[in-house]
Amino acid sequence: MPRTSTARSPVRGVGRPPVQVGADRVRLPLSGPRVRSIVEAVLRGERRAAAVAVTFVGPTAMRRLHRKWKGGDRATDVLAFAWQSPGAGLTGDIYVCAAVARRQAVEFGVPWRQEVARLVIHGTLHLLGYDHADGAGRSRSAMWRRQERYVKALA
Repeated sequence: MPRTSTARSPVRGVGRPPVQVGADRVRLPLSGPRVRSIVEAVLRGERRAAAVAVTFVGPTAMRRLHRKWKGGDRATDVLAFAWQSPGAGLTGDIYVCAAVARRQAVEFGVPWRQEVARLVIHGTLHLLGYDHADGAGRSRSAMWRRQERYVKALA
C-alpha cells in the first residue's frame, strides 16, 4: 500500500487541488514536501491547476505498468496518466522508478536527486498535455526545453 501525504496550499485565497506523494515498496528518493513543491511550481508556472498523485515504484512494478498501459516490456523512468474528473478538473497520476532514475543519472552524469526531480517535472508536463518525439528528437522538443528550464530553476 503506498504511503501518501496531502497538502493544500492557498493561491490567491483559493485552495489548490492536493498533490499527494507516496511510495510503493521503495523509499522516497526526495522528501514528500520537496516533490510537492516541484509539482506545484510547474503547475504555477504553467498557470494550471490539477490534483496530482506522484508514486515512486520499483522496477518490477514499473515494468508491469509500462507493459499494461503502454505496451513496453521494460521498466521505464516515468509514466503519467491524466483525466478530467467531472466537477474536479484535471487529475493525474505520475509513477517514477527511482532505480531507473539512478541508472540514468550515472549515464547522463547528473546527480541522482536532480534526475528524480527531472522525472517529476517531465511527468507533470505530460499531465498538462505536453509531448515529445521518441528517440534522438526528444531532447530537441519544445517540451524538453521547457522541462530543462524547470530543472535549472528547481533542482
